[in-house]
Amino acid sequence: QVQLVESGGGWVQAGGSLRLSCAASERTFTNYAMAWFRQAPGKEREFVAVISWSGGNTYYADSVKGRFTISRDNAKNTVYLQMSSLKPEDTAVYYCAADNTPLKYVLATTPGDYDYWGQGTQVTVSS
Repeated sequence: QVQLVESGGGWVQAGGSLRLSCAASERTFTNYAMAWFRQAPGKEREFVAVISWSGGNTYYADSVKGRFTISRDNAKNTVYLQMSSLKPEDTAVYYCAADNTPLKYVLATTPGDYDYWGQGTQVTVSS
């Protein structure tokens, strides 16, 4: 029912920045916690960041803390991931995901906790 579409991926040199966007198909997005995950070739899907339904709480993986910022604009049914000081190890396909439990306050960091996923967008960082 809920569709998520990522955009904004691309190629950048180390130290550069990108902003990823994830647009949801329904206004019910407003009540869902939203997260970003990434997956590099040969590796498991990895948690990156999550934001509560209200936007009042966020949590980041240690590997991106201080460099990435997650935010949301519920009026536009969109969540963002601003990435700065990018490193080659950030290279991966980035996915957005939604936890469909309405008004949930616990911020999950496991892929199995999320119910809806986007198609992914490639981010490549060169040295």
